[in-house]
Amino acid sequence: MNNTDSATLSRIKNDDAVIEDHAALDEDYVLTATFVEKVVDAADDGDGLRLRSLLEDLHPADVADLMGFLTSEHRGVVVLWLPPELLAETLPELDDGIREEVLERVPHLTLAEALQELDSDDAAAVVEDLEDDQRERVLAAMPETDRAAIESSLGYDEDSAGRLMQREVMAAPQFWTVGDTIDHVRGQTDDLPELFFDIYVVDPLNRPVGGVPISWLLRAKRDVKLSELMEPINEIAVDTDQEEVAYIFEKYHLISAPVIDTAGRLVGQITVDDIVNIIQEENREDILRLAGVSDEGRDGSVRDIVRSRIPWLVINLGTAVAASMVIGIFRREIETLVALAVLMPIVASIGGNAGTQALTVAVRSLAARELTAANALRIVRREVIVGLTNGVTIAILLAGIAAIWFGKPLLSLVIGIAVVVNLFAASLAGTLIPLALDKLDRDPAVSSPVFVSWITDTVGFFVFLGLAAMVLI
Repeated sequence: MNNTDSATLSRIKNDDAVIEDHAALDEDYVLTATFVEKVVDAADDGDGLRLRSLLEDLHPADVADLMGFLTSEHRGVVVLWLPPELLAETLPELDDGIREEVLERVPHLTLAEALQELDSDDAAAVVEDLEDDQRERVLAAMPETDRAAIESSLGYDEDSAGRLMQREVMAAPQFWTVGDTIDHVRGQTDDLPELFFDIYVVDPLNRPVGGVPISWLLRAKRDVKLSELMEPINEIAVDTDQEEVAYIFEKYHLISAPVIDTAGRLVGQITVDDIVNIIQEENREDILRLAGVSDEGRDGSVRDIVRSRIPWLVINLGTAVAASMVIGIFRREIETLVALAVLMPIVASIGGNAGTQALTVAVRSLAARELTAANALRIVRREVIVGLTNGVTIAILLAGIAAIWFGKPLLSLVIGIAVVVNLFAASLAGTLIPLALDKLDRDPAVSSPVFVSWITDTVGFFVFLGLAAMVLI
């Protein structure tokens, strides 16, 4: 083999190694165990150049996902070898707990440089997680303009539109033409958002009066005025809650929206990529709250997890004791007819599942604003009919099973009636309790499950054992 062939073969092997190193994702866009092991090995060896080679072509979201698979020690090594631009784009993608830990490892000058690469909303979200002394050092190391934008964002309430918005926005006066606007965009690239979808048309007081989608702008002739192209826009006040913002975006199918201050002046914009995160966050919170837990993340400590879960377990213990007291009232009847002890958990279990179904639908409908005072009566009536229909169906099946199992027709009748009554109660409780809590400005996803479970257990036990005491004993 000549020298040329050897060099070619060596280059091919090196190219294959690079391809192998960067085959980080499987077909489901999940980081492969092999890739994570390579990162861990490079971190253990302190091989920074190899780490940079492995990570530089990853998407920031995949780097953030990788951080979740690594130990605290390995994260501390990896973060020091991330290129500044990749570090900047990765920080907003990290889980809150991991981001706080990573930020402690990054030198303040490096962090100040990285934050300048971000839009003001993402930069503010990162700075918010810094300790007070570190925040002061990082902000002091940033240019005045960037620092002022971040401090202004942090001045708004958490979870408000003001905190969510980015201050970089493309605005133009009404008298500008399409040509004026395009020339401005081309000449002011450093002062414009990295990504924007609409040109906001403003009056002399900087109040938005309309918007022009970029696609319309590019199709129009240069001498057409923006006032002739613009369409009405949905303005969002700076103090609007982020959940309300997400609802507006979802209802009106928005890609972006201008944010205005109390005087109606344009102060920023919110784009759909931020809203996707908010919708996912709110949905995740509702699902977790239905189970009485919080989002501990992959690095949640045992103490924090126990602290978040134990209060609702204690409340559930109280409701369970209350339901058991109902059973205690009928202990003589249970001793007389053992079949009651065998069958009563079935009645309570079916009622609990039916209540959970109605509750889940009600909580989701409240969150989506599909369940309001205007249609509450119709929704409750529908759920009651569903509960009774399901109750009759299950009652027939369970009565048949009880008749075959114990050979007592009256027992079958009792358990059938108990199931119908309990599913009726479950459908009512699963719908009315979330409505009542929402009316009282309480989160129905947090409190409803415990109360619905208590009602279905209590009603199920009381009706079944009470009827048995009257009819069978």
